[in-house]
Amino acid sequence: MEEGTSLGSADTAGNTRLRSARQALGLRSQQQFAEAITRAGSGIGLRISITERTVRRWESDNPPWPHPDHQAAIEHLFGRPVSELGFTPPWAGGEPDASQAERPAAAPVVAASAVAGPLAMFPKRALADPLPGSVAADYIAITSAYRHLYWAVPPAQLHETVAAHVKLGVGLIASVPEAARRSLAAAICESSLLAGRIEFFDLQDPQQAQASLVTALQAAQDAHDSLLGSAVLAHMAFIPAFSGDARRAEEARDKIRAARQFARRGPASPEMLAWLDAVEAETETRFGDTRKALQLIHHAEDIYATGEHRPSPAWLDWFSPVRLAGFKGNTLLIDRQPGPARQTLQDVLDHLPETAAKQRSVILGDLAAVAVSEDNPQEACQLAELALDQLARTWYATGMARVRAVRESLSSWESLPCVRRLDERLYDWNTTISALTG
Repeated sequence: MEEGTSLGSADTAGNTRLRSARQALGLRSQQQFAEAITRAGSGIGLRISITERTVRRWESDNPPWPHPDHQAAIEHLFGRPVSELGFTPPWAGGEPDASQAERPAAAPVVAASAVAGPLAMFPKRALADPLPGSVAADYIAITSAYRHLYWAVPPAQLHETVAAHVKLGVGLIASVPEAARRSLAAAICESSLLAGRIEFFDLQDPQQAQASLVTALQAAQDAHDSLLGSAVLAHMAFIPAFSGDARRAEEARDKIRAARQFARRGPASPEMLAWLDAVEAETETRFGDTRKALQLIHHAEDIYATGEHRPSPAWLDWFSPVRLAGFKGNTLLIDRQPGPARQTLQDVLDHLPETAAKQRSVILGDLAAVAVSEDNPQEACQLAELALDQLARTWYATGMARVRAVRESLSSWESLPCVRRLDERLYDWNTTISALTG
């Protein structure tokens, strides 16, 4: 008999759904359940360590909503969403509320979103009528189209359709022929990764992005695609890296280590390895180690310089030597090297392709920040206004964040006409509404 739980009268109290599901798997003690969840997480690339105390809280009268990684492991073990196992999501308006959401001791982590949460498991039952293998091919074609649309369609508008596309794929996968399931799962992963990218970079919603990325990781496992798994894990590192919480540094670094391990299984193309260097460099920059970040960027530059051109996956369309230089320019800026930063960023701006409209607003914002560091508020305002011009054509929340950071740094020159003119642009109707609605 396990501590704090009997198999007799106590079954009428607490989270009976989870306890019954656990016992149905032959896991008679909470300790056995904790070990099974830990193993299930490891099986999908998550480094978690569940304790008996955590299980006891889950099986209590008022169980907290699980941490997203724990949620993914639970759903992987049972093949059912946690909402069917006695857990009530914080967004449902009932108990437990958002303040009760489970958090690991090392770092606060957000709960999954209402939109993406229900997608974070694959059905085990097929539809009444099996579907032809051509369904997978058609779904993949639509996935490819969304990949291209991301660079042109307003993110808030595209997000709704991509999220629906993920939900459709999750509902179809059990009904297509076995031979088509891996390719369909890979497309679901790519679609959910795209949803997560939109949520994080375009809409600045890390909670929703985390849930979408967990779904993408599960799909990558079903597809047996280590490279997609690596890409998802690397994107997961951005969430703690941009949180502003230094306590989450190890969380971000752990995700990068996992991403590199998955990439080795691929094996990854040189370009993907360079991108992983850039992700790690971005992470180290956010946590203050610009020296290590620049070393990583130089290593990525060396990878490109070797001239090896093994092809990257089609979905790796967000990285290139020019994008790497953009990472470098921002790191040089934060490292207080305004001269090299200006030269690097200007070169990036001159060589960005026409399709890189979102990145252009980021680079303009960084160049404006360089001007501030050189005590040139006039030029900073001019560049910030150019970034706003770009954002008016192609909205990108990450670009707007750069502009707002520049405006904050201009507080010493608030009386200047150029700063007042920037405020007029920054807080006009269109820009204000775009910032609030994405």
